[in-house]
This record gives sequence, C-alpha cells and structure tokens, in this order.
Amino acid sequence: MAAMLIGRALKSAKYSHLVVRARPFCTTSAALQPDSDGQSSESSSSSSFTFDKENEKPILVKAPNARRNNDSDSVSMPTSSMTGSIVGKRFYKKVTTREADDGNGWTVMLDYRTLKTPSKRPLKLRSLALAKAIGAEWEYQLEEGIRPFTMPLMKLACTALERVPLTRSKIIERLLRKIHQDLVFFRAPQDNDLTSDVHEVQVESIDPLLEWVESEFGIKPKVYSSIFGGKQDEKLVKAVEDLLKKTNDGELASIDALEASAHSVVIALGIFCGKLEIDDAIKLIRLEEDLQVDKWGLVEGGHDIDIADLKVQISAATVFLALSREN
Repeated sequence: MAAMLIGRALKSAKYSHLVVRARPFCTTSAALQPDSDGQSSESSSSSSFTFDKENEKPILVKAPNARRNNDSDSVSMPTSSMTGSIVGKRFYKKVTTREADDGNGWTVMLDYRTLKTPSKRPLKLRSLALAKAIGAEWEYQLEEGIRPFTMPLMKLACTALERVPLTRSKIIERLLRKIHQDLVFFRAPQDNDLTSDVHEVQVESIDPLLEWVESEFGIKPKVYSSIFGGKQDEKLVKAVEDLLKKTNDGELASIDALEASAHSVVIALGIFCGKLEIDDAIKLIRLEEDLQVDKWGLVEGGHDIDIADLKVQISAATVFLALSREN
C-alpha cells in the first residue's frame, strides 16, 4: 500500500519526471499551486486533536478560550505512530496545504487542523511539492483506521525535523563507521567454483560505481572478500565526512534511511549525488540474492515481500531527498 501511496503522492503533485542531480544539488519538478487556506466549516466540539499515547485511542481535547477555526488548531501524532500499528480512525474529511504562518515553508491541513510532529512541533516543510506529497499520504488513509506505516514520507519528515538536528553528529559518525563494511566493497572469491559467477557479476555491475567513487572523492576504494569488511583509506572517509557535513537535515535523513535499507553508504551517496537512480540502486542491493533466486527460484511470501518493501524504502527516501531540495 505504501508503494501505491508514493506513486499517488507524485501524481497528486503533477510530476512529469523527478531527477536527482549531482552537486550543486538540484531537482526538476513541478507542483500544484496551493489550495485554499485550509479552513473548513465542518463542525467540531474540539479545538485540537491528539491521540492517547497509552491506549492509542483517539480523544478530543478542548483548549480553553480557543476558537474552532483558529490557526492554532492542530493535530499531533503520537510517537508510536511511526510503528506498524493502527493509531485511530480517520477523523478528517479534507486535506489541503498552505504556506506557514511565518512564510517560511509549507504545512499540511487536515480540515482546519494544522498537522504537527509527534512532539507537537509544527510540521513545516521546505517545499510545496513535499507538503502535497505528504498530504496525499493522509488523503489516501482509510476511514476505518490511520496506518502510519503507509506514510513513509511523513515518517522521514518527522525524522528530519526532530531527530536529525539533535543527533546529526552521531548519525554522521555511524555512517562513517559503516563505510568499512559497505556492501559494494565486498567481492566474492574468483578462484572458487561456487562463487566465480557471483564475482563476474560484481565486477560488471559494481566496478562502475567504484570508479565513480574514485573520481568523486579522489581516492580509490579497497575491495575485500571478508564478509566482516575491511579498512578503507582515511582520506576517503574524511572526504565522505566533509560531504555529509554540508547536507541539510532533510538530505541527511534521506541518506541515513537509504543506507539503512541498502546496507551501503556508497549506494546512498550515489543516489544523493545523482549517479544512481532508484532501479539501479535496487539492482545493486539485491545483486547476490537475485542470482540465488534465478538459480533456485523465488519463495512466495518471502522474497517477493522483501523486494516490495525495499522498493518502498528506497523510493520514499529518494523522493523525500528530491523534494527536500525544492523551495
């Protein structure tokens, strides 16, 4: 379902194409103009909406001396909304977008309520296109229940606004440690009958990416046959660190999410710098496993679900990356 929502999100923003280009970072996209101011005449006995964090049941909280159609009215999602649980029934009818009150960014409106993060910070987004994409995720929620696990862009937006500013240095440190165990630096033994075919495919598919790493960062990466990884040149690590420190919070959240799904900092940076597209990245991530599937067959309910989930995670992070750069 999340894959369907990502497609509809892009469609709702009227994208004819979406390209992530190399530095200087830019994307080409087109977005709808903002709708009305998001006000709604729908009657309600409450001035704000939130979820009970203990029982995950919706409750209405009435703020004192607040007017129903005031801009301070808001809806906040609980921290547990980022999990796979259903957090409550759909309580809104119309989803719109509007410019933030201070003119700095865009927000999503659920009827007259302003969407907020789990910690009740305003969900201020860098671009109208991103606001419309997240709005589409909310629009396609079912009446019987809100399913946060079908809203990957919403999850990434909350991560970029709340987690990255507080843990930026730790995120970068973790990514730098992961470089030494990067998926693309592993090379199957060539002199083994069981792995020689894997080695050939790795050379054909991965070597062009390693050549790009050398040209981009000025250091030739090392390859190794140990599944525990090895030790890359510190100059390469420092070059990657310098690049990561230049990212904004949305970009770093995207890179972190891409690495977590791909098990590869290099693939994440390849998407970030415009070297790889979504399909290219997925093929590299699944290279060895797809060889096994071709040889032994696909396990229904296993391989197919893994593939679908990977497509959602990589696609969502790539879309969020592109839309985070648009103003």
